[in-house]
Amino acid sequence: MISSVRIAGAALFLCSAASVPTLAKEAGYDIVIKGGTIVDGSGLAAYPGDVAIADGHIVAVGNLGKAKAAKTIDAAGLVVAPGFINIHSHAEPDGVSTAVNMLTQGVTTEIINADGGGGSDIAAQLPEMAANGLAENIGAYVGFNAVWRDAMGDRDLRPTPEQISSMKAAIEKNLKAGAWGVASGLDYRPSYYAKPEEVIEIVSVAKPWRTNFPNHDRLRPEDNLSSFKGMEETVLIGEKAGLVPVITHIKSAGKERGNAPKVLEMVAAATARGAWTAIDIYPYLAGQTMLQAFLVPGWAADGGRDAMLTRFKDPKLRPQLVEAAEYAMATRLGGAEGIALPDLGKRLTDIMAAENIGAGEAVLRTLERDPYTRANMTFGDEKDVIAFLQYPDTAVACDCGASIKNRGHPRYFGSFPKILGHYVRDTGTITMEDAVRKMSALPAAIIGMVDRGHIAPGMRADVMIFDPKTVRDHATFDAPTLPSDGVRHVIVNGVPALEGGAATGAKSGAVLLRDAHMPSRPMNTAKARSFTASGRSADYSVTVTAKQAAGERFATGTVKLTDVKLGTVWTADRLGTVQTTKGWASVTAVLKDKAGNRKAATLTLDRADGSAEAPLVTVALGGEAATVLPAKGAVQAE
Repeated sequence: MISSVRIAGAALFLCSAASVPTLAKEAGYDIVIKGGTIVDGSGLAAYPGDVAIADGHIVAVGNLGKAKAAKTIDAAGLVVAPGFINIHSHAEPDGVSTAVNMLTQGVTTEIINADGGGGSDIAAQLPEMAANGLAENIGAYVGFNAVWRDAMGDRDLRPTPEQISSMKAAIEKNLKAGAWGVASGLDYRPSYYAKPEEVIEIVSVAKPWRTNFPNHDRLRPEDNLSSFKGMEETVLIGEKAGLVPVITHIKSAGKERGNAPKVLEMVAAATARGAWTAIDIYPYLAGQTMLQAFLVPGWAADGGRDAMLTRFKDPKLRPQLVEAAEYAMATRLGGAEGIALPDLGKRLTDIMAAENIGAGEAVLRTLERDPYTRANMTFGDEKDVIAFLQYPDTAVACDCGASIKNRGHPRYFGSFPKILGHYVRDTGTITMEDAVRKMSALPAAIIGMVDRGHIAPGMRADVMIFDPKTVRDHATFDAPTLPSDGVRHVIVNGVPALEGGAATGAKSGAVLLRDAHMPSRPMNTAKARSFTASGRSADYSVTVTAKQAAGERFATGTVKLTDVKLGTVWTADRLGTVQTTKGWASVTAVLKDKAGNRKAATLTLDRADGSAEAPLVTVALGGEAATVLPAKGAVQAE
């Protein structure tokens, strides 16, 4: 739990170098991972070392000698990395209790309601998802599409002031309930009908939360179905609303293939003017969605599927619909040849040949037989994927999720190992260190997560271990459920979830909730960062001094937390990672009392959230909560 502590004083200062610590004496742990190559999520160079885990946290990293543990994992020849965080998840309720397809990719956390879907009440949705136990951690966005549909239905209508207010209230309610951002899929009906100024007005209610706006970009006929214009709109909405824009499952599609340099120039320009913009990507040239989503124009879908199918039967409208579908295929996908129908086990061109009809007519007939038909649609160019993947602020997210079904796309089993195998080892497109960063610490920073994504003392013990020589994907579009190789062990909250490549059946996952002191932020491990803070209440007093030099693995400094009533004093045994952004800083730590008892802690300085007159320190100490009131004193923001 996280508690609030007002600060007596704080200042930022430069810091000295910190080395990888060596454990001075033997200690008992739950798990020790011995002799691996640690790629810690920061992007810094890999190094040899051991990792100790106790009480669901990483409590020591370095040369641990003959440290004792209930379980020892021999990681010789293997890479030890933070568990991967999938920030664009379509995980299913019957999948998260086992999550085999995600654990075998090294994923330990998924954030659902991507593309703005899912429920509009995560306080009810998440417990339902977790009802049968969780093999992985899950969190949720609040879905803009779900909120819009609740207010507006399936019609192309302008919202009234009352409806705008109700949508704002729904978003804020979900943020208070722990949502990790406001996700949207403006390319999907009915939120497709929302005008940019309406979206900005509605999602701006999230500005005080300093969170993010991942959006499946909207391609509109008036913009010639331009993916570039859609990405520009995502950045515009995020920037105007005061949220971090995230161009989710980025693609330069159809006639705009090869356009990645122009896209990245636009993204970098937004960041340079103060609207930091992030990206996520999956490593495939074809996506998957409902067949009607991209090929039936918005006006034809107004009112829902029944209304759409009625328009299909109108002899005056049908030629227009055929023409619109063919225009969309040519512009967005490069033609009908790029469309496969996994539910039917055939391609669109097979239907065209069998029925001797054109591409647009084949789309309409297929939807008349089953409006819920899914399609794998080829959109991309490998040079664009490489350029996007190499951009520093691009995270990897699979646009998939925990599932026990055949979802008809290889990304459900192969995305993350494909990055490690193909794009790291086989082609050298990115380094191992950067790949791990893009799948752990960077996605954590994008959504505001503080205590996951790094191998460092005090972090939650979500860890994956893989063989860099053998890791690879095997799933294909023809055989999408073939499991990947090379991920040997996965630990979720300190409990083995995958051993020797096989799921253990453990249900150690947790529902993860965001609070107001977890801002979306860029990573800044290349900079020196630090903070000091102190505060006192009737229950606790706390002082923190933490600093971390540019390029150093761990922070140095002191922490002293006193239980005023019991007289227990906790001091820093080891410090982990300092993370900072404007008006905010955090550090993880392992604290000890005089009796030698250990507790992990995350301490956060927050001067920017606007929730109080004075800055705050939040303290997460193991599983306990503490509330410390402000002491007198001023804090100078920098």
